[in-house]
Amino acid sequence: MAELFIKQAEQYAEGRPSYPQELFDFIASKTPSHDLAWDVGAGSGQAARSLAGIYKNVIATDTSPKQLQFAPKLPNIRYQQTPPTMSIAELEGNVAPQSSIDVVTIAQAIHWFDLPNFYQQVRWILKKPHGIIAAWCYTAPEVNDSVDAVFQPYYNIAAEPYWEPPRKLVDNKYTTIDFPFEPVDGADHTGPFQFLREKGVELLSNDVIEEFKRAWTEDGQDKKVVKFPIYLKIGRVGN
Repeated sequence: MAELFIKQAEQYAEGRPSYPQELFDFIASKTPSHDLAWDVGAGSGQAARSLAGIYKNVIATDTSPKQLQFAPKLPNIRYQQTPPTMSIAELEGNVAPQSSIDVVTIAQAIHWFDLPNFYQQVRWILKKPHGIIAAWCYTAPEVNDSVDAVFQPYYNIAAEPYWEPPRKLVDNKYTTIDFPFEPVDGADHTGPFQFLREKGVELLSNDVIEEFKRAWTEDGQDKKVVKFPIYLKIGRVGN
């Protein structure tokens, strides 16, 4: 999985949307303490940066050193390259001791994981019984009817053959992903819960296809609000 984005690591860091503060506030409200967070598949650190504003310390791991190179450097974030799979001994050495983590977060990445092995690690490392795992994805951006009418067929048909099969879990908004954890306090299921990120973007560059450019400029506005729907799965580790 790490190989997919290495060549475009810098562009990926610049272009990947950040996440709404409401998402992190919701997650943090479900963890009784805010001492230590583990952000898995951290990439270029978008989620880790937000977690660092809430949790005393954040461990952000990724298999790609190139991605981590572009992550924001903050005093309470420790970045760590890890192998694609880790033994429990490696987990303790690279990340943290048993039952020491308040929350494990996975932003736009869990669909690439070996889930049975990863969930075993999550259960080992989270505090019992209130440790939280939170995994979310964002789907195709939404602009307006004109732009969406051009982009959606491109995304759903033209680009589809280039995605690896696990990407289907994102297209399904994580509704079909295996997630064997207990609902958090105040919820009767583990999601997905929907959040929304809005981001202003400028007129598309010249290399974009003319049809998309025409749709973008149809209303005479060079800048638009692009909405990325976010779907969160969240659960408690239990005993």
